[in-house]
Amino acid sequence: MHPPGLRLRRLRERLGLSYRDVERASFQIALNRGRPDFILHISRLADMENNNVVPTLYKLFSLAAIYHLDPLELSAWYEAPFQQASREGASLPPPRTHLAEPFLPAPIPIHAEGSPDANVTSLLAHLPSAVGGSCTNASSPQGRFRYGYIGLSDRRMVPILRPGSIVMIDTSIHTIDDSAWSSEYDRPLYFVELREGYRCGWFYRSKSTLIMQPHTLSHCAPEMWRTPDEAELIGRVAGISTFFDASGAYGAEVRTERPYWNRRAL
Repeated sequence: MHPPGLRLRRLRERLGLSYRDVERASFQIALNRGRPDFILHISRLADMENNNVVPTLYKLFSLAAIYHLDPLELSAWYEAPFQQASREGASLPPPRTHLAEPFLPAPIPIHAEGSPDANVTSLLAHLPSAVGGSCTNASSPQGRFRYGYIGLSDRRMVPILRPGSIVMIDTSIHTIDDSAWSSEYDRPLYFVELREGYRCGWFYRSKSTLIMQPHTLSHCAPEMWRTPDEAELIGRVAGISTFFDASGAYGAEVRTERPYWNRRAL
């Protein structure tokens, strides 16, 4: 990865801009905004390009505007990825109830298989562009987290996990721990890949058998598979974004019938 100063210089040259052009444009921005802080003097711009001097927020704004860059992407060049601030903040909860920017806005389901079926639980091939301000590849092997979608017909974990929810999966956890919990809200949820699809919920292991225990209020029957032939653990659920009106969020009707009641779920 090239240093930010070199990337700025190459971008400026590619756009055919001189130092004087950039300075002149920044004067116009400062005039429009009523603050001299937006001005990019030639000496300061040279320091940014040649010595990797970090721009202030105002100058970062001017650079993004003049070079036609996403300011969130530009901030990441300086190892301050603002687009990940909400995600980072999810692990730093303040003591008081408050409003916050959405961590996972209502997405359009985009499945790994390429077929957008809102009724089916699956891994997401990638998050929508609205998340974090960029098209984040949720399935990147370099990332610790992946994201799963709970199908509108999947009621196995209602009311703990509602249909239409998005779950963040910590793929660094490869074992099931079904002992250290005191209530159903503390019991860990896991995301599992099967031959015919995916499951998300409570699991426990008995020798080579993996057993899913649905929530009792869902009226779904337990399921079991042989591991690793029939089921593979993807990871533990680290976060949930849920929607009370899943049909409205996804533009599809939630089935009024309960297809998994009183029979083994498929």
